[in-house]
Amino acid sequence: MLKLSIIIPVLNEAGILEAQLKRLQWMRHLGHELIVADGGSQDDTVLLAAPLADRVVSAPAGRAVQMNAGARSAVGDVLLFLHADTLLPDDGIRAITENIVRQSTTWGRFDVRLSGGHILFRLIEQMMNWRSRLTGIATGDQAIFIARSLFEKLGGYAAILLMEDVEMSRRLKQQARPICLSQKVVTSSRRWEQNGILKTVWLMWRLRLAYWLGADPARLARHYRPKISPIGTRNQ
Repeated sequence: MLKLSIIIPVLNEAGILEAQLKRLQWMRHLGHELIVADGGSQDDTVLLAAPLADRVVSAPAGRAVQMNAGARSAVGDVLLFLHADTLLPDDGIRAITENIVRQSTTWGRFDVRLSGGHILFRLIEQMMNWRSRLTGIATGDQAIFIARSLFEKLGGYAAILLMEDVEMSRRLKQQARPICLSQKVVTSSRRWEQNGILKTVWLMWRLRLAYWLGADPARLARHYRPKISPIGTRNQ
């Protein structure tokens, strides 16, 4: 049986992390592992994570750097990168293991559903899923999974402050098309709800276009991060 390492990058996530890890305990019982990659939290994130994860590793703040640190400590055959505010479907692990074996494909992602009830969220999530299928580009909200051997071959995520998922997808596509699972992860719609749905869509499209045109990810990150209001002390 394939062993999965579920890697969760966190920074001041005490308000939501404990519930997330408790939901994932059944995966540990099946022999998979949970790794929390902390970026220097100043709240109780590490304290809460310690009894509910196989390992808590520390790294400088930044999702790419944290996910790389988590991957270095992983022993699983497949690395699943999961945001703290993204929920896996009940059959998500089975879907990964069955499809990787059946298709001999080495990476992929889930379809996504936004947590909010507004009708526009249904359109946004459909567009996200269609775009991903068309382009072969996945985002972190879609819970990207990668065979550990391929992740190591590519040298992990690029140490950039934004668009690390897009940059990684571009390199992964050169190895194989992604497995696009129809099972849906549920990710928080907080960004859209706080900052306005259309305004947030426009921001994300502008940032993505700027990245494709060669803009510095560090500069783009300064436009992206301040748009989020924290949950508790959450700021990643």
